[in-house]
Amino acid sequence: MFDFAGKRRWFLLAAVIIMVLGIILAFTPGGLRLGWDFKGGFQVLLAPDEGTGMDTVVGKLEELGYGGMSGRVQETGGDYLIRMGEMGEDEQEALKQGLDEIGEVKTDQTGYISPAIASRTTRDATIAVVVAAAVMLVYITWAFRKVPHSIRYGAAVVVALLFNTCLTFGIFALVGRFADWEVDPLFITAMLAIIGYSVNDSIVVLDRIRENKARGIGGGDYDALVNFSISETLVRSLNTTITTVLAVLTVYLIVGGPIRSFLLALFVGIVAGAYSSIFVAGELLVMWEHGDWFKSIPGLSRLQKNKA
Repeated sequence: MFDFAGKRRWFLLAAVIIMVLGIILAFTPGGLRLGWDFKGGFQVLLAPDEGTGMDTVVGKLEELGYGGMSGRVQETGGDYLIRMGEMGEDEQEALKQGLDEIGEVKTDQTGYISPAIASRTTRDATIAVVVAAAVMLVYITWAFRKVPHSIRYGAAVVVALLFNTCLTFGIFALVGRFADWEVDPLFITAMLAIIGYSVNDSIVVLDRIRENKARGIGGGDYDALVNFSISETLVRSLNTTITTVLAVLTVYLIVGGPIRSFLLALFVGIVAGAYSSIFVAGELLVMWEHGDWFKSIPGLSRLQKNKA
């Protein structure tokens, strides 16, 4: 049986490093590239003439003075969705007239979102994710209420969830920097799906720890209890992760296009969830059990002893 608890410091250190890198990548200048829905702008749907491809559309945009648009043109159902930045009415008309030379601009699919509305969308999406995490903390603490220090279980799940979120943000920041991918509403949908999926995976491990503790597994040795519980759920976690990842990859390869951001976020979140459920959630409980938090902070352990 692998000593998960004994190597907890290494696993948690790796998680902290990944979380810090993810935050730095996502929230430093040039990090996450917010899409049309989150920063506002003008959107055009073009039904191309026969023989008009992606290169032709991008070339026409460059001719009109909009270079570097390859990442903002998406093929969807044979049409091309073009998302621009904030534009005046004259610029919008000039763009539509230029695109009419290589196809037909679908006026019913053309629209404009003001920066104020986009800012509100961003705020609401952030609030949705934070509220979801807070509600889960409260519910999990209540669900484990018969276990001593039940709030530790809820906190362990939320920290594991934070790891998954930071890793997904970091990966998307890298993809945005090098491939011009933008964060869209499907990305937020994927984040909420990741929250549900990864929380379920972590609870399976924590619930097994609770069950085995009630059965007296480990003989009072908390490290042995956690190691045994994680080992019992390891095959189940890996099998679930592998089958889900294969399904996501299959859809990505066959469909891709408009839902690629959703699928990539889901893929990263599922892999991160497997790591956090095996190497983060249970190990956090061990850290609390042994008081490692106080030992890790210089001077704090001495203060705790003096209080005692």
